[in-house]
Amino acid sequence: MEIFQIIGLALVATIIALLLKSHRPEMALQISLVTGIIIFLVILGKITAVVDLLNSYAERVNIDMVYINTLLKIVGIAYIAEFGAEVCRDAGEGAIASKVELAGKVIIVVMAVPIITSLLDLIISVMP
Repeated sequence: MEIFQIIGLALVATIIALLLKSHRPEMALQISLVTGIIIFLVILGKITAVVDLLNSYAERVNIDMVYINTLLKIVGIAYIAEFGAEVCRDAGEGAIASKVELAGKVIIVVMAVPIITSLLDLIISVMP
């Protein structure tokens, strides 16, 4: 199972980062970043399979692809913002991490506006 490989990689990287943190803190941060990128690349194939499946269902049900693409972008922004915030926290910058999370949330709300307005239009059209 891939999860064991990911956990093994994460544990090895964590131990190396902890050993280097006292002598070379910049190297510890780089190891953390590289490990995160490697894990992302490992799961990228799984993510694309899910996206393809959702797209095929959306086409079968005749859902406008703009909505599906927007939802996928929102999920991507959430993951990227979380990853960025965790990198900032690893570097000891909790305040910057909080700002990254806030920016991600604001961008998500802005991207969700077309979906929300479409939903409200649908509700208004159904009401007598």
